[in-house]
Amino acid sequence: MPLALLALAVGAFGIGTTEFVMMGLLPDVAADLGTSIPGAGHLVSAYALGVVVGAPLLAAATARMPRRRVLIGLMALFVAGNALSALAPDHGWLLAARFLSGLPHGAFFGVGAVVAADLVTPDRKARSVSLMFLGLTLANVVGVPLATLMGQHLGWRTTFLAVCAIGLAAIASLALLIPAADSPTAPRTGLRGELTALRSLPVWLALGTTVAGFGALFAAYSYIAPMLTGAAGYGESTVTLLLALFGVGATAGNLLGGRLADRSLRATLFGGLASLTVVLALFPLLMRTQATAAAAVVLLGLAAFVTGSPLQLMVMEKAASAPSLASSANQAAFNLANAGGAWIGGLALAAGLGATSPALAGAALAALGIGVAALAHAVDRRAARIPGRVVAGRVPQGAEALEAR
Repeated sequence: MPLALLALAVGAFGIGTTEFVMMGLLPDVAADLGTSIPGAGHLVSAYALGVVVGAPLLAAATARMPRRRVLIGLMALFVAGNALSALAPDHGWLLAARFLSGLPHGAFFGVGAVVAADLVTPDRKARSVSLMFLGLTLANVVGVPLATLMGQHLGWRTTFLAVCAIGLAAIASLALLIPAADSPTAPRTGLRGELTALRSLPVWLALGTTVAGFGALFAAYSYIAPMLTGAAGYGESTVTLLLALFGVGATAGNLLGGRLADRSLRATLFGGLASLTVVLALFPLLMRTQATAAAAVVLLGLAAFVTGSPLQLMVMEKAASAPSLASSANQAAFNLANAGGAWIGGLALAAGLGATSPALAGAALAALGIGVAALAHAVDRRAARIPGRVVAGRVPQGAEALEAR
């Protein structure tokens, strides 16, 4: 695998750290800025909103630029947002800074996934994308716990300065390791071509699969702490360690999904969604003892992130002639899944269905994801049988190649 993937992983590590560290720092930020914890919680939403807004807009605005320059520019914007977060004098300024920090997130992962796939032969594309996402999963295992401890002992502003340092290291590694010129085979269609690909039904079905599949994860994961304390009987002090176990499972699932998807993208995607459905459906049983609850946390991360790189590659292949905007839009879909899944899980909890009811709601979403993926597959099969039909910028041979996988 090319060393250039390390540069993408470093950037992903910094982005993953700043995205999730705010959850652990909310009490410190609220106390320092004189706001309530629910008010400080809007800082999490501001970042997610920045991702949803920035992913398609920045990808579209940079459609004709060399991709190394795009990645470096996006990481520079990321550093600026985190520096402003560290210097924010009040809650309003910090809200704006968090929104700014989120703007480059989706476009970086979207364009980075295209670059990662172009660096390797076709039989290693999914593995290459998974190695870039390795930085994101490792952020949950290492980056977020360390950054949270740093913020609690040295002040929350120090955490964002440390993230700036990671961002500067990413800029240096991108400049040194990513090829200056795009691959000769890399699609380059400009904004019009990118928008044309995004109008395709198969692309939107792929994005819908992402929303449903990862919405299933966040329906359960958003309420994992009350499940572990209320149903499994763990103490609150143990929850942080158990969340690290989730990160271990997610890391293993990400690497496994990349390897399996290079052999069969479709089988890995359907198998991962089916596994996620089963794991979530079994949560009420697994949460009855502490040992099985710990296993459930690991299995949740494993099953969910097996589908990460296959979902990203699925979107890119369905928009093969102009993948950057669609790939970035998939990152917006991940964040919509975060918000929507948490909302649906909260509805189940508010309805008095029990501490583990969000997991059952997640199982229903995962099953929905299987249905959307099956519909996308059926559309591809039909398009492959129609002579002269072009789907998402691909000629029929491309649809047949995807069907063969």
